[in-house]
Amino acid sequence: MKKGYIPNQHGAWAMLLIPFLFGMFAAKPVWLHVLLFLGWFLAYLFSYAFLQWLRTKKTTIYRRPMQVYGSLLIPIGFLLLVLDPALARLVPFFIPLFLVNCYYARRNQERALLNDLAAVVQFSLMVFVAYQAGGGTDWRLAAELFGFSILYFTGTVFYVKTMIREKHNAMYYRFSVMYHLALLVAGALWFPPGLLVPLTVLAVRAVWSPHTKLSVKQTGILEIAYSVLIAGTVLVVYVA
Repeated sequence: MKKGYIPNQHGAWAMLLIPFLFGMFAAKPVWLHVLLFLGWFLAYLFSYAFLQWLRTKKTTIYRRPMQVYGSLLIPIGFLLLVLDPALARLVPFFIPLFLVNCYYARRNQERALLNDLAAVVQFSLMVFVAYQAGGGTDWRLAAELFGFSILYFTGTVFYVKTMIREKHNAMYYRFSVMYHLALLVAGALWFPPGLLVPLTVLAVRAVWSPHTKLSVKQTGILEIAYSVLIAGTVLVVYVA
């Protein structure tokens, strides 16, 4: 039951929630966001089961979750499009990114960097969807939050790999550090000054943490704290 129904991709939960919060609060929270998040959550659960089935072909495990999540997702998705038809314009942007996920799942290479980056962009697109649902009109603001979401989660991808799968890869470590330093510079040039504090914390994390003996569990717990710091700072800087 747990293997088929509950995703084990712990890092995806932050990507599921944070871009949604960015878009929702940048516009304004409305009741439609409740239905939208339910649909977004079900879409993630369905896609997880589908991609795992595509990877393993274990129909006995993943068929039922796909049926359950799909049967709930279809009417909710239909209702969302009835209540806000403009949401349909954003759906095509998700399709090619999801096809990338399908390709790597079929090849049993879900941890490939390109697959991770496709997921980052796909999740970050939720900024625009939540912004549209809230009746937002400043699409430049939405685009800036979308861009920041991509930059932050891309850095997280590099950093987490240096902590787990590429822990002893010196080249990967150097790339992660250079990326975070470049992100700090980009933050100073293009983003509000208030974001420099969390971006500095992320840069220090990228430099220091791979040299520690943090366990996978400890790394995950700290990532939750970093995500809260980023989300809270962005919402204060852009929304408050």
